[in-house]
Amino acid sequence: MRLHYLTLQAFGPFAGTHTIDFDSLSADGLFLLHGDTGAGKSTVFAAICFALYGKPPGDRDLLLRSHHAPVGLLTEVTLEVTLAGRRLRIHRIPAQMRPKRSGEGETSQKSETRLSEWAIDTDGQGHWEPSSKSHQEAALEVTDLLGMSRDQFCQVVLLPQNDFTKFLHADAHGRRELLGKLFRTGRFTFIERWLNDHSRSTEKSRDAARADVLRLAERIHQAAGADLTTQCTAPTPDDPHTLTEPARAWAHDLLQASQTAHARTLQTATTAKENLAGQQRLEAAARDLHQQQATYTSARQQLDLLQEQTPHQDALVQRRDQARRAQQTAPQLHAADTAADDHTRAQTAERTAREHLLPQHKDLDAGQLETAEQHLRAEAAVLTAFAPEEDTVRRLTTELEHTDAERQDFAAQERTAQDWLEAELTLRRTLEARRDAARQAEEEARLHQSALDSLKTRLEAAGRRDTHLAKIATAEQQLATAQTAVGQTGQDYLTIRRRRTDGMAAELAATLTDDTPCPVCGSCTHPAPAAPQDGQPTRQDEQDAEALHEQAKTTQDAAAAALHGLREQAATATGEAGDTPLNDLQTQHTTLTAELTDALNRAGDQGTVQEELLTLDSEHTAQTQQHNTSTAGLSARNAHYDTLTQQLTDLTAKLTAARGTHPTVAAHADALTRTADRLEEAAEATRSLTAAVQTRTLRTEQATHAAKDQGFDTLALAQQALLADEDLRAIEEEITQWREACAAHTAVLDNPQLQQAAVQPAADLAAATTARAAADNQHAEAAAAASAAHTRSQALTTLATDLDAAVQRLEPLEQAHLTARHLAELITGNSPSARVRMQLEAYVLAARLEEVVTAANTRLQLMSEGRYTLSHSDHQAARGARSGLGLEITDSWTGRPRKTDTLSGGESFFASLSLALGLADVVTHEAGGNPLDTLFIDEGFGTLDEDTLHKVLDVLDSLRAHDRTVGVISHVPELRRRITHRLHVRKDPAGSTFAHLTAAAE
Repeated sequence: MRLHYLTLQAFGPFAGTHTIDFDSLSADGLFLLHGDTGAGKSTVFAAICFALYGKPPGDRDLLLRSHHAPVGLLTEVTLEVTLAGRRLRIHRIPAQMRPKRSGEGETSQKSETRLSEWAIDTDGQGHWEPSSKSHQEAALEVTDLLGMSRDQFCQVVLLPQNDFTKFLHADAHGRRELLGKLFRTGRFTFIERWLNDHSRSTEKSRDAARADVLRLAERIHQAAGADLTTQCTAPTPDDPHTLTEPARAWAHDLLQASQTAHARTLQTATTAKENLAGQQRLEAAARDLHQQQATYTSARQQLDLLQEQTPHQDALVQRRDQARRAQQTAPQLHAADTAADDHTRAQTAERTAREHLLPQHKDLDAGQLETAEQHLRAEAAVLTAFAPEEDTVRRLTTELEHTDAERQDFAAQERTAQDWLEAELTLRRTLEARRDAARQAEEEARLHQSALDSLKTRLEAAGRRDTHLAKIATAEQQLATAQTAVGQTGQDYLTIRRRRTDGMAAELAATLTDDTPCPVCGSCTHPAPAAPQDGQPTRQDEQDAEALHEQAKTTQDAAAAALHGLREQAATATGEAGDTPLNDLQTQHTTLTAELTDALNRAGDQGTVQEELLTLDSEHTAQTQQHNTSTAGLSARNAHYDTLTQQLTDLTAKLTAARGTHPTVAAHADALTRTADRLEEAAEATRSLTAAVQTRTLRTEQATHAAKDQGFDTLALAQQALLADEDLRAIEEEITQWREACAAHTAVLDNPQLQQAAVQPAADLAAATTARAAADNQHAEAAAAASAAHTRSQALTTLATDLDAAVQRLEPLEQAHLTARHLAELITGNSPSARVRMQLEAYVLAARLEEVVTAANTRLQLMSEGRYTLSHSDHQAARGARSGLGLEITDSWTGRPRKTDTLSGGESFFASLSLALGLADVVTHEAGGNPLDTLFIDEGFGTLDEDTLHKVLDVLDSLRAHDRTVGVISHVPELRRRITHRLHVRKDPAGSTFAHLTAAAE
């Protein structure tokens, strides 16, 4: 890469359009870029990076648009550069705001990129041929030609010494970050991560397969039980080797033992089954004999008991026969009983009815009772017809009460209206007096407001007057200080200028070099150049003193102008406010404000009083109307009240006579009706009793004749012998059941087979049942054992098959994990077989670092006159830290290696510069070998002594000898004398500028 021209327009601190001719600037292969801090030296490199990659250096967003640039001047960068033998021109415009071409305001300017290439036509004429207008295509083209990314370009083309000093003194981690970014070794980190993830994945799969084997082994343990034993070792999680082939052998051994136990239990179950069949036959025979003996004994006992009931059965037969004869007279007996019951009820009813009669009615017969009933009912009918008059009395009473209430209401309304009309005159006179006072207060408020407005204007002017007077004193003091500073800086400027003039010969002598004509005499030999005195002022010192003097005069003029303005403002304010003190004006303002507030409060009562007067007029009309209405209503209600009172008195006298001792006429009529009802009930009961006596006598005679016809001496004996149908059937059923039971038990006792069983010894059923139960339990236990053994064998067969499959899955997973873990540990430096703890990325970077150290030592040998040599170290780091990126420096004077942080400032500079140059060579080679013909070296030269500085510059000259251009960014004055071509960046309030200087330009 070789730079030719760079044009900046409104870019960074550069307000206008500026062009840097790198062809002229790098004519000697070495140029110096210097200027004041903040002038824009780093902006030059930022513009180059922006032109190439479309983005400035670093991760932060650099403000590209210049604040000093005119509004209509766009920010642009144009770079002519040769890349890989092709000369290109790159023109970029960043996104920004620009004025509208028509109308006011701003509009958005989109970013633009134009890539052109210098081409020679058939006539041998050169011209710029457009190549691309796409941001992406231009960036891709530049990246392909340079062979490096923007970060690599910024690190290799611009060598910041501070960064490489940090790299020199950094630990392995810090070096790894920088080298990894430059050599793009992130892919090795991806490989490490993938291998670690693969190791964890295989470990997870292996652990899952181990868990399956262990789970199956646990299930085999549970299925086998504690009674099965084996000589093989059971698989355990503590010994992973037992989870493969040993686990399979252990499971098959347990399966063989379970099958042997199953065969043994089957033989035991067969023997127990045969024994159970024999015991069941013996128990059946004993049970049949026991049942026959029990049946015979039970029949004998039951028949004996039935024979004991023979007298009772004879009595039941006699009772049954009497009931059958009495049943022939049952209708007559029932009729006699019914007539007797009716007679008893009639007596009770007649006695109860006469108990409720009045004393004068208790001894009357049925006819007399009926006559008295009719007389009372006629009297009750008369009273019932007169009962509604009681409602009339209640209605008249309610109406009389309502009329009396209305009379009282009208009387109260009349008194209220009369009282209000009498008090109205006093209230009206009071309201009219308040209205007159409010109107007077309103006039006073207008006068106070006018005076207050005038006073407010004077008060504001007085405040400004006092403020300006206070500032005048301060301004006078500032003016006196500025005048003193002007005198002092003027004297200093004259003194420095005189001293510089006296030593001008020495200043000119400092610019003389051998074989170069003297600007004064023209001689090329300078035998005795003047030497500078101690503290000799330079041209810069004179310019700084002059600038300070001009700045002091500017400050003095500004202070005088400010004082003049304050005095004019104070005079204007005094004319408005007068000489009255501010406190007096504020006191007057407070007094007037209070008086205005009081007047406004009093004037505010006017509206209220007016509303109250209007309300009073309305109320007067209403009260007058109410007084007239209540007087007329009271007269009408008094006349109606007297009429109602007379009607109520007459009717009350009639009702009192009709009620008698009862509370109401209706109650009197109800009492007469109830007495008549009792008389009617008593007459009916008397007639019913007479009829019941006649019926009872007739039915008793008929029943007596029927009982004698059936053989009963008296009617009572026939009634005692009579039974209900249910009782008669119960007696007959009992007799029948007794006879049938006797016949059944006699038949059982006559059975020959039972008679033969009865003479045999008693059967021992309990012993036979016990023997059969023991055989049954033995058979059940044997069958359960055989079934359990069969189930266990089946379960172990299935589990052993599953275990074989699980072991087959586990074995390749174990091998796969061993391989993956070994590779992961090896590539991350954690393998026990690794000599050093070095990761793959660190290993690659260590190889790159060795190349960087080799390239750096070629320069370091020259700078240190063969004293120092850098070496790469991959020794084990302390406390188990990662190794592989260590740096040491060997001092040939002692023959021993040293740590890089023991170097002095100057030694650190040329060592880090050597590393930077070596890194540039290696990165260039890594990027494809495209030569970087231009390098920039930023600062660090101030730490070198004169001899070392010359050695460093010799090394830079050697770079120039290899057709490389080196730009040095520094403030060291010695470099200005050593380097012929310089680019001076000057800063100015209107924007920075460039100046291409040579050795004698200043």
